[in-house]
Amino acid sequence: MTILQQDIQFLPGVGPNRKKMLSQELGIETIGDLLQYYPYRHVDRSRLYSIQELTGDMPYVQVKGRILSFETFKMNARKERVVGHFTDGSGRVMDLVWFTYGKSAISKYKVGTEYVVFGKPTVFNGRVQVAHPDIEPADMLELSTMKMLPYYHTTERMKKAGMNSRAMEKLTKTMVNVIKETLPETLQADMTERLHLMSRDEALRAIHYPADARQLERARVRLKFEELFYVQLNILRYASDHRRKYRGYVFSRVGELFNTFFYQHLPFELTGAQKRVIREIRKDMGSGRQMNRLLQGDVGSGKTLVALMSMLIALDNGYQACIMAPTEILAEQHLQTIRDFLGDMPIRVELLTGIVKGKKRKEVLDGLLTGDVQILVGTHAVIEDTVQFRQLGMVVVDEQHRFGVAQRAKLWNKSTNPPHVLVMTATPIPRTLAMMLYGDLDVSVIDELPPGRKPIQTTHVYDSRLGSLYDGIRRQINEGRQVYIVFPLIEESESLDLKNLEDGFDQLIQVFPEFRLSKVHGKMKPKEKEEEMQRFVSGETQILVATTVIEVGVNVPNASVMVILEAQRFGLSQLHQLRGRVGRGADQSYCILVTNYQLSAETRKRIEIMCETNDGFRIAEADLKLRGPGDLEGTQQSGMAFDLKIADIARDGQLVQMARDEAQRIIDDDPTCTDTKYLMLWNRLRDLRKTNINWSAIS
Repeated sequence: MTILQQDIQFLPGVGPNRKKMLSQELGIETIGDLLQYYPYRHVDRSRLYSIQELTGDMPYVQVKGRILSFETFKMNARKERVVGHFTDGSGRVMDLVWFTYGKSAISKYKVGTEYVVFGKPTVFNGRVQVAHPDIEPADMLELSTMKMLPYYHTTERMKKAGMNSRAMEKLTKTMVNVIKETLPETLQADMTERLHLMSRDEALRAIHYPADARQLERARVRLKFEELFYVQLNILRYASDHRRKYRGYVFSRVGELFNTFFYQHLPFELTGAQKRVIREIRKDMGSGRQMNRLLQGDVGSGKTLVALMSMLIALDNGYQACIMAPTEILAEQHLQTIRDFLGDMPIRVELLTGIVKGKKRKEVLDGLLTGDVQILVGTHAVIEDTVQFRQLGMVVVDEQHRFGVAQRAKLWNKSTNPPHVLVMTATPIPRTLAMMLYGDLDVSVIDELPPGRKPIQTTHVYDSRLGSLYDGIRRQINEGRQVYIVFPLIEESESLDLKNLEDGFDQLIQVFPEFRLSKVHGKMKPKEKEEEMQRFVSGETQILVATTVIEVGVNVPNASVMVILEAQRFGLSQLHQLRGRVGRGADQSYCILVTNYQLSAETRKRIEIMCETNDGFRIAEADLKLRGPGDLEGTQQSGMAFDLKIADIARDGQLVQMARDEAQRIIDDDPTCTDTKYLMLWNRLRDLRKTNINWSAIS
């Protein structure tokens, strides 16, 4: 057993109780786990500031001085705020503020004793203050030796038990001193040399206790690269293995069905982007390897038309095709769209969802077995064992993030060879994120809208002007249009002061007594939801009041206005998806973002971006930078598939690409993953796959 595998309990300063806390709260079981529990920031603790130097926009600082007195202020019946007046001897005073545990601060810190106070300064009513500061007796700190001090995230439970960042820092200091031997390398020497990366041993020590800011940055780069490299190596290893094992059907001919559709039924001329993507798909289908392609394109960019033309190639070669959608209403819309496109062409297209039962279901299943059903449109019902095809050659999966890897794999088993797979998404994914989430797929992008589509006009309105907004809605409906009004919550929340859909719906009925309204939210029974949606789709109701359940899967060309209330509560990608519900017809469409006046700088930035551009990829890039990958629409439902300890996809795009290039170089040189010169890499990857990271989700 190496020192890194040693139980954390036996590290001096831990013991059984702290071991239990570290295990339960942070998942730290061994010394190796603690070594890879990286600090979230470092602060130069060798520098002391004077109160006179402090401003509200400075990062963490420290000041030496004495507490002059304490004051207690009542905040409400149960809460009080404690303020300690602190001076550094210059005649200037700043305030130390506790909103909780104030009484304990009064008993712990003595008036007149010299302390070093550390924290983030702010300015309130013209006076500098530090909330919940770290305070240490001045005679116990050797500031000249502290240099770059690490700070660690700890949970509330840990803090209550005395295990704050300072306590963690003492443990990691002990740990670094205990680890005497040189830590084993996990990257090849030629790679670290070529990329100018420091050794793993130096990086793991310096990430906790760097000599200076430059060494810290070099340690971060090394550890980030390694983390991203093994994720990419795993993805590319899987993709290479899959390509070698599974031969795809060779669709060598573009025949009568494709050509008839192209020359006689195409509703409008294809955009340059659509033509490019169809060429990429045709090349894949004729290559002899299974196609696994991700098709990205904004709402309304013509992805379904591209998917249909790809399916016609399968039909021309004697195979069946299938398109799988995440909801029944979206499946029904795909069915209608495909039938409208095909017109009187002799192609049998059928629907299979949970509501297709009895005699009709048997007809569809029989037709699939005989091959009479050439295109099947359905939900996850398609992957049930009872659904068998005569010869399935092409599968289109819409809104990929709603389907797990295991569900997609079930489709592959319905054919002798795995069918060609085209994955479609209307959620634009930044390139760096796509490399992590869909690294095993080839990517095609439709980045043009069909001719005749007018860009949606997006405006920001404060909620004090709802009256004029309602007048505008009334005018649109009187011109024959329909309107969406989206609320963020269904029921009143005690913690958030939000308008809720239930009360809002009742108010809107009073505001618009002359119109008919539908209401849709996630807590309704599926059948009720479908009925309300259909009333709006058919034009029976003029206003659809909803939560974000309408984000995917409603196509109403007649709807020209999207009103999003409390827009500050939504992320950029979510706002963009909601906006995409309008602008589907030839009429000018509008998206109105309604907020109150009290907006943070980040929220104002989001609203500005939405009003400036309709470009989904620009919006997705901005969202990735503002919120991080774990919160982006689509990635949250599926999980990121791996927890990055130190790399940040939003900010480390260059490292993602560098890791990808290096991993690809290894795979190209050793496609079977058996070459002994790369044995260290394959062994390391095997060890990583045994960890609690869900590596299988990305393969």
